[in-house]
Amino acid sequence: MLRLERRPEASLAMSYASPLIAVLLMLVGGLLLFTFLGKNPIEGFTVFFINPISDLYGLSELLLKATPLMLCAIGLAVGFRANVWNIGAEGQLIVGAVCASAIALYFYGSEGGAHVLVLMVIAGGIGGMLWAAIPALLKTVFNTNEILVSLMLVYVAQLLVSWLVHGPMMDPDGFNFPQSRLFEDSALLPILVEGTRLNIAFMFALGALLVGYVFMFRSFAGFQMQVAGYAKDAARYAGFSAKRMIWIGLMSGGAMAGIAGMSEVAGPMGQITDHVSNNYGFAAIIVAFVARLNPVGIFFASLLMALLYLGGEQAQQYLNLPSSISNVFQGMLLMFLLGSDVFINYRIRWKEALA
Repeated sequence: MLRLERRPEASLAMSYASPLIAVLLMLVGGLLLFTFLGKNPIEGFTVFFINPISDLYGLSELLLKATPLMLCAIGLAVGFRANVWNIGAEGQLIVGAVCASAIALYFYGSEGGAHVLVLMVIAGGIGGMLWAAIPALLKTVFNTNEILVSLMLVYVAQLLVSWLVHGPMMDPDGFNFPQSRLFEDSALLPILVEGTRLNIAFMFALGALLVGYVFMFRSFAGFQMQVAGYAKDAARYAGFSAKRMIWIGLMSGGAMAGIAGMSEVAGPMGQITDHVSNNYGFAAIIVAFVARLNPVGIFFASLLMALLYLGGEQAQQYLNLPSSISNVFQGMLLMFLLGSDVFINYRIRWKEALA
């Protein structure tokens, strides 16, 4: 009979190598998947992983899609390090987008300046924080499960944005399509590379990674959260406030997700619709764990996840496959990562069954 036996000590080297192993296994799994679907695996690999980044525009799209992933993932990583499990970044992104859009529409038709974008960033961050404050409050007051509460609030946020774009925020000249007016230039983020859609939000994301690194590894509050994550009893004995950890973890995730939502409506979308997010909030959870909750790793994991999004679009166009195939690759990546982590902490033993 096979059973799992915990190892005396997990290998630190393998802990860092397991994301690379998971990526390699995902690539092998992808080749097999294309074969089972009746496609040439080499052609499928080329279309999915090479074609999307074969020119400057493709590279700019990679960075564009990686931007909200970086923002969401760094915010989530702060909480995850303290075992504060915010699974609702998707809803916080949506609410942040709604709040930022409200600012853009409020100033519509006026001679707006740089203050419009500044207010949109602030509104997006505050919106995401307020949405994250709900599970934080319920957790600290009633000891509810923040995983369930934050996840359920995603669907509330989706219904909220759907109601708004079908009602108060609907474009009066939009032939009843569920979308707002197109934002004016004063409410759009400046483009970084002429001829592409890459905008200054990418610089925001890089700044957020730097701030996240300083907070997690160079601040006392970050040290407290790491201690709380590794040894809750030790943190309690040292007098670290568990409630404070919960609020910091959820608020940071909410703020970054809200700003990510703002970067979408003020960036490539230029308006708000009921499909404001492309499941970036959920994908960012995978990014954070593939990166081992490290800001440097988050940068590269976000690029990989963005490539999976672009590959899905290419597969739909050139291989006649549904764009949701990118979700299959994301699932394989997460499954192989979790499987690798199991064998880092456990070994398989054969135990004879008792007669």
